[in-house]
Amino acid sequence: MAETDQERSELPTGKRLQQAREKGQIPRSRELGTAAVLLSACFALLMLKETLAGALIKVFKTGFSLQRDQVFDPYAMGDLLATLLRQMMAPLGLLFLLVALAAFAGNILMGGFNFSSEAMAPKFSKLNPLSGLKRMFGVQSLVELIKSIAKVLFIALFAWWLLSSQFEHLMNLSFEGFPGGVIDALELLLWMVVVLCCSLLPIVAIDVPFQQWNHMRQLKMTKQEVKDEFRDSEGKPEVKGRIRRLQMEMANRRMMVDVPKADVVITNPSHYSVALKYDPKQPKAAPKVVAKGVDEVAMKIREIAREYQIPVLPAPALTRAIYHSTELGREIPEGLFAAVAQVLAYVYQLRAFRRGKGQRPRPLAPDLPIPDELRR
Repeated sequence: MAETDQERSELPTGKRLQQAREKGQIPRSRELGTAAVLLSACFALLMLKETLAGALIKVFKTGFSLQRDQVFDPYAMGDLLATLLRQMMAPLGLLFLLVALAAFAGNILMGGFNFSSEAMAPKFSKLNPLSGLKRMFGVQSLVELIKSIAKVLFIALFAWWLLSSQFEHLMNLSFEGFPGGVIDALELLLWMVVVLCCSLLPIVAIDVPFQQWNHMRQLKMTKQEVKDEFRDSEGKPEVKGRIRRLQMEMANRRMMVDVPKADVVITNPSHYSVALKYDPKQPKAAPKVVAKGVDEVAMKIREIAREYQIPVLPAPALTRAIYHSTELGREIPEGLFAAVAQVLAYVYQLRAFRRGKGQRPRPLAPDLPIPDELRR
């Protein structure tokens, strides 16, 4: 096999991507999940700061306001702890809920939700120390180490810049009184944490496309793998050909059953045959093609038509036009209504003549009205 066939140069097919998904191999960005959790926690604190502060004040007041009998009661502390937990449960529960939702959304934002039982199955190969050392000192581990060092350096530089820009404000906090200084310090600290968490956004903007590219790179296929997958999914050509022939034979047999129901069979005597059926009880309906074919199939249609005494009329141009423009079981196009109407009128007059109820009809006109766009 050629060397080029062994190179993984082809993008993964849909089947390969689906198989990887079933194995739990989907692109994920840990940086995206981390940024979602930290930013959601910061903004949740900003939204709930007054509620949390009020609950904390209640906790402190309740915790430090003890009666003399409570001090000597061994069960009082347990009851007091339950009271304090109830006071903090609502704001902290809402905070944890918002963070949990952000963590879930941040982790499925890239790659979507995926449950893989195969990925959950234990793999004893991961217990092999040699495999573990290979993963620890492999190229992927080196890349992750470099990414971690770069991330720490970037965040550290950003934090140094943030502290430098707020240094004067931080120093002035010591001149503020109580409780204004504490509130100002907490407000400043919270917004500094929000800005510091926002420093993760450039890292996320780099990591997300990298993880997507790396995932597609790992799933790339060789040309031979693409050919093998196509052959496995589509089947061998000889088998497909055999199936197609059987399908055509079955379709032809079903079609031949409808030939005796036709009103007329028009032909191009050398190749084509088309059987038409019209139901006058349905005024809005148009003539339908109940059978059509070329060569041997066309000859078989004519043979059945003669057996059931269905008129067989030569109309080469009209036959070719209907054959190429109308699918089996469909109504003929509007542009052929006039030509087919003349054919059906001739057939009805011929039936009446054979029953002795009319004169012999004139021969069918050789130049039936067929639009140029439907001529073949």
